[in-house]
Amino acid sequence: MSARRAYLDTTPGEIRGVVTLDGRPEHLMLARDDDDPRLQPGARIAARVRRVEPAFASAFVDLGEGIEGLLDYPPDRRPVEGEMLEVEVRAAPRPGKLAAVRATGPAEAPVRLLAPGPTVADRLAHLVRSREVVTGAEARRMADAAEEAALTEDHVLPGGGVLVIEPTRALVAVDVDLGPRKGPDPKSLLRQLNLTAIAETARLLRLKGLGGLVVIDLAGRGHDGTALLNAARNAFSVDNPGVAFGPVSRFGTLELTVPRRTRALAEILLEPGGAPSDRTLAQRLVRRAESEAEAETGRVVKIQAAPAIARLAWPLVDRLAGRMGARFKPGVEADWPRDRFEISVP
Repeated sequence: MSARRAYLDTTPGEIRGVVTLDGRPEHLMLARDDDDPRLQPGARIAARVRRVEPAFASAFVDLGEGIEGLLDYPPDRRPVEGEMLEVEVRAAPRPGKLAAVRATGPAEAPVRLLAPGPTVADRLAHLVRSREVVTGAEARRMADAAEEAALTEDHVLPGGGVLVIEPTRALVAVDVDLGPRKGPDPKSLLRQLNLTAIAETARLLRLKGLGGLVVIDLAGRGHDGTALLNAARNAFSVDNPGVAFGPVSRFGTLELTVPRRTRALAEILLEPGGAPSDRTLAQRLVRRAESEAEAETGRVVKIQAAPAIARLAWPLVDRLAGRMGARFKPGVEADWPRDRFEISVP
């Protein structure tokens, strides 16, 4: 039976929650101080219908302060422009897509947040029921490892072989490669590789926050479609409701759709070009500063960083100093690249 564990890492400005499956990260949840609570899955909002699009059975709703959500409605419950509805955020927004919401009943003006979505701790408790949540240094190590795995494209499969996951604008492409893996029975080897790859794809998509249309290019040809579909249904069962499968094609691909409920981790942690964002670098600096202050109790910790990172990091470092009673000496290096920072004890 698969075993899951929960970890919670807290730093000024950011909370990270991790769920592992058999010792490997399966979920990584991030909450930052500047997150808009109206865009978090599970948030309930008194919203106003701004525009109805009957041709698509959908409506644009005002969530407040210029933020819109997309509401799909059933044929027998077409909303009216200007109507107030209580809605629940079902999926976070992503580039080019609005937050998806569902109507839960009528509401009274004005447009406002009625209740925030579940916290990271709430989500951990939901995913790993009746289990202890690990904190401290072990949780930080696990969160760092989960963050690294979430941003990696190439993944070595247990027992050999490689899995490559590449999100595109239209779909998530998954390639299964045998690699150097060899054995006396090639057919059995390919079968086991593909079964392992399907299970790992399910785990890694959850970790990365990816969904939508997923196309898995399986290794080899002449597949046992029934066995692979059964394995896929089992691997993706925790993502229901909303998972749907197509047959294994004659080209050796398995297509499925997986609900996309959260933002992809890469969208949160990286800039569009693929480099870590200023905020991500600032949070990494604060974690390093905290670790150094814990190791050097009572001494001044010197921090040097580029201007863009310092602007975001120094208020967080001040909060860290107040919480720990530690002393930090920040400095700005105008000619440093944004991804360089140094932490030392003079």
